Amino acid sequence: MATRSIEITVLSAENLQSNRKPLKKNSFVTVRTDSPVTKVYRTAETDCEGGGPKWNEKIVMEVPAHAKNLIVEVQCQNGARPIGAASIPVTDFTGGWVPESYLHFLSYRLRDERGVRNGIVNISVRMKVEEGGTSSMYGRKLSSGCASTSSQANWGYPAVDNSAVVTGVPVNWKSYSRVQY
Repeated sequence: MATRSIEITVLSAENLQSNRKPLKKNSFVTVRTDSPVTKVYRTAETDCEGGGPKWNEKIVMEVPAHAKNLIVEVQCQNGARPIGAASIPVTDFTGGWVPESYLHFLSYRLRDERGVRNGIVNISVRMKVEEGGTSSMYGRKLSSGCASTSSQANWGYPAVDNSAVVTGVPVNWKSYSRVQY
């Protein structure tokens, strides 16, 4: 099974509540994928007072190639009480416009088991790419300074064969006056 290695740093959480009271300590975060067979990664419990919980803990995990989401859950008191969860699309930090090794700082709304908003979790995510390896999306060589060693500039959204660019401009036809004959 093909996997990708990612590095997630669980930074902090904001506005967490448990029984309508602010939650500041005795909480931890679990991270897993949406695939049927997955390993659950866990941070240490927080013990800080003042402000929201801060973990600043790095987790390196293998994500299966077929995984569509990462599930980040904030829990309290040894997992007895789930506080909130966020489903993070893998496409938010893979491929696209930036190099795969780019460090993404992301914030997601947490929802409790009833679907009610319950705080925000702040994370950073980076795909682990070996120096001199190839990008899985385009098969290009990677260097430490930039995403591509190619001298050709790539503009627009990457096409299937990576040789053409299409630009669309929305037009409101109702704004043009009609010609009467």
